[in-house]
Amino acid sequence: MSQKQTLSFQAEVAQLLHLVTHSLYSNKEIFLRELVSNASDACDKLRFEALNNNALYEDSPNLEVRVGFDKQARTLTITDNGIGLSQQEAIDNLGTIAKSGTREFVNRLSGDQKADAQLIGQFGVGFYSGFIVADKISVESRRAGLPPEEGVRWTSTGAGDFEVEAITRPERGTSVTLHLREDAADYLSTWKLKSIIAKYSDHISLPIVMRKEEWKEGEDNKGGEMVLTDEWETVNQASALWSRPKKDIAPEQYQEFYKQISHDHEAPLAWAHNRVEGSTEYVQLLYIPAHAPFDLWNREKAAGVKLYVKRVFIMDEAEALLPSYLRFVKGVIDSADLPLNVSRELLQESRDVKAIREGSTKRVLGMLEDLAKAEQEEGASDEDKGKYAKFYAEFGAVLKEGMGEDLGNRERLAKLLRFASTTSDTTSVSLAGYKARMKEGQEAIYYITGDTLAAAKNSPQLEVFRKKGIEVLLMTDRVDEWALNYLEEFDGTPMQSVAKGAVQLDKLLDEGEKKAAEEAAEIFKPVLEKLKEALKDKAQDVRVTTRLVDSPACLVVTDSGMSMQLARMLKQAGQKAPEVKPVLEINASHPLVKKLDGSEHFDDLAHILFDQALLAEGGLPEDPAAYVKRVNALLV
Repeated sequence: MSQKQTLSFQAEVAQLLHLVTHSLYSNKEIFLRELVSNASDACDKLRFEALNNNALYEDSPNLEVRVGFDKQARTLTITDNGIGLSQQEAIDNLGTIAKSGTREFVNRLSGDQKADAQLIGQFGVGFYSGFIVADKISVESRRAGLPPEEGVRWTSTGAGDFEVEAITRPERGTSVTLHLREDAADYLSTWKLKSIIAKYSDHISLPIVMRKEEWKEGEDNKGGEMVLTDEWETVNQASALWSRPKKDIAPEQYQEFYKQISHDHEAPLAWAHNRVEGSTEYVQLLYIPAHAPFDLWNREKAAGVKLYVKRVFIMDEAEALLPSYLRFVKGVIDSADLPLNVSRELLQESRDVKAIREGSTKRVLGMLEDLAKAEQEEGASDEDKGKYAKFYAEFGAVLKEGMGEDLGNRERLAKLLRFASTTSDTTSVSLAGYKARMKEGQEAIYYITGDTLAAAKNSPQLEVFRKKGIEVLLMTDRVDEWALNYLEEFDGTPMQSVAKGAVQLDKLLDEGEKKAAEEAAEIFKPVLEKLKEALKDKAQDVRVTTRLVDSPACLVVTDSGMSMQLARMLKQAGQKAPEVKPVLEINASHPLVKKLDGSEHFDDLAHILFDQALLAEGGLPEDPAAYVKRVNALLV
């Protein structure tokens, strides 16, 4: 390609650029953080590719990021000697955004300009933040390993298109030059740029260098000014944050490092920095975010911490280092034992990786236990007391996946779970707290699952529990049904669904209630037999129950059967689910049930009882039209 090509931006990029240039002005300085971070990533990628091809270093093995400016031309340039871009990569990477990231970005905009600006990096569109301060951006680059004449220049004013042309570029890497707007001239200052780098990028392990300044006297020693010299100086610490002693790192530095690696604008809830020694040596710096990323539930999205070996960057999102249910954790693990050419396949089989995974999992669970403990500590601040609730609201449903994935830590995970209950609408009830409040004679931890909190809370199956003052946990996350298959008991007390099996409340019923229930069951035998016959295609069994107080009937399944809620969820997800034939339990003292005996509309009433019970627990009648017809006939 010897001449300029003018190409159009992807529609989402054009939309993003319009937002950047017209709206996101409240925190302009983030552009430098994003561009320096991109430059650092490019150097990390070169170091990784050069593990198998040392010739990629060419004649400049020392990697660095240069920040320079020209007051006269009003330009600011960020240069790296990293992996660089080929012509096609410049077109692909600077003209499009993968997976419609911008559409998600636009959907997340809140109208708070400062928060909106911070979303830029989180959505992988940091390069475009340069247009916050520039009315034109030029990128010159050459990919490592390509000849000098295969360099590329990319130019855009941030409108609907960009230009690409071939250039000769002797040096490897990329230079991003911002042609600053008039109102952004204060970034043409060594002091200003240094202060931003210290704030956002001090922890980057590569040297960030700038020209030194010195004072130049005016003529006849009158006045003077600071001028740039030809000498370059490093303006950041240029050492990996995790490699420094903990005592030398301020909380603010930990927080800024987290923001850089996660592209999150909010400080983390907690972090742990440890050097692990023994048969496997590694350093871990792990963070628990304050809020969930927009793609937490996207199964195609890779997740995991950054892996380094002896401070050499190996890969982003090394998912083998933590179990899937902790995919929200951000951070760095730096191994002293893994080989530099480790692959994702090798990670799956390595004994050292298994040890790192187990150690890091325990560390994360320890952080969560500390956050949970702070809820109860008298001396803890209100902020610390609220941290676990904040974590659980964002990540509780993901944590529950660990009940089936991590059998070795199941007991620790069970203690970290929180639920709403019939005594608390907030998700704040722990299993240990529930157990401490159990009634005398109560032999199980009772729970119910439902599509919504209201549906679970108002289920007929709770009536006798409410009457007896027995707390029932309300579980409304889609993952609950699956997770509870792996939690049969807690601390020696069985978990019991109130929608499964016959409820054993004998020890909580007084003698009068027991006698009345036995008499009702005996008197009602003939009606039960007729009901079983009328509903033989719908119900597995029909029986009198003591769990209902105000409702005429409810549906339950056997102890070993799949719940109706789970069967519905599987069908909604397009998966095969066994046909669940429930048990109809009836309240013998209810007027509608009493009306059954001798009624000429027995069959219609029987089907209405069943379908109403189905509606009450979140299902739909198999034949809604027939249900409506029966109800109308009886009303008339």
